[in-house]
Amino acid sequence: MHKPFQPSLSKMFAALVAGSLALGLAACSKEGPGSAADAGASGASAAAPASGALTVGLSISTLNNPFFVSLKKGAEDEAQKDGVTLITVDAQNDPAKQQASVEDLIEKKVNVILINPTDSSAVANVVKEATSKGIKVISLDRSVNGADVSSHIASDNKAGGKMAADFLADKLGGKGNIVELQGIPGSSAANERGAGFDDEIAAKGGVKIATKQPADFDRAKGLSVMENIIQGNKDIQGVFAQNDEMALGAVKALQAAGLKNVAVVGFDATDDAIAAVKAGQMAATVQQQPELIGQYGVQTAKKLADGQTVDKFIPVPLNLYKQQ
Repeated sequence: MHKPFQPSLSKMFAALVAGSLALGLAACSKEGPGSAADAGASGASAAAPASGALTVGLSISTLNNPFFVSLKKGAEDEAQKDGVTLITVDAQNDPAKQQASVEDLIEKKVNVILINPTDSSAVANVVKEATSKGIKVISLDRSVNGADVSSHIASDNKAGGKMAADFLADKLGGKGNIVELQGIPGSSAANERGAGFDDEIAAKGGVKIATKQPADFDRAKGLSVMENIIQGNKDIQGVFAQNDEMALGAVKALQAAGLKNVAVVGFDATDDAIAAVKAGQMAATVQQQPELIGQYGVQTAKKLADGQTVDKFIPVPLNLYKQQ
């Protein structure tokens, strides 16, 4: 009588291992290169991002300015609401630093870049680099010279300059000497606000721009430049500063020199400027809506990522905030 067959333990273990390997190989063969699983990992940046997967880079010219702090807040609030990842970099008013930080955003493979140029021409090359790699670029507040962007979102700076000129000429009764404090040379905001203001003042006849000098959109520089101007000539009836920071610096210089009844007009309507208008220290400020610029930026980035067509220029409304 034969005994039933009983395989050894070692043979049973070998059979189990062989079976496991066979199952593993069969499973791997179902998900080879170029499969849906592979594409999900390697093709994420090229394909339209899934909901909540959009990453947007925000390059700000400087966060040492209340206007751009408000712009950043508008973008952050909109991004948080829409589930967008927002990466913000601060150029600190340095064109070279801005180029390097935008290159870093490109390396991070963000889907869209929102850029507020320190220098409108200096950013052209890095904008071209981004678009050549399939990254959409939107300019905020200041335009890009020498490179195409998908959209430009800003107030009409030229119209704002004209608005300031009309108000100041009326405030001075159609005659008087005006000082113009200019922003960063080469920035589109300085060029456009200056052009709108200068053209309208030239058409008035009775009022004239006695001098115009750059103060780089900076309050401390606005103070020092205005001090130097006052030392050379105190026959000043009005000041137009191309942003509120310079206007507030000019106010301090005028106060220190004992010059009263000089109408100072700024641009941006920051909280400090509005307080100065209410206190009678400034006559008016052209009111932009920086938070809305940031909000529109993120909204437009989402539309681009979804493959929608957007307008080349998206205007943000302007108002004049003046003494009541």
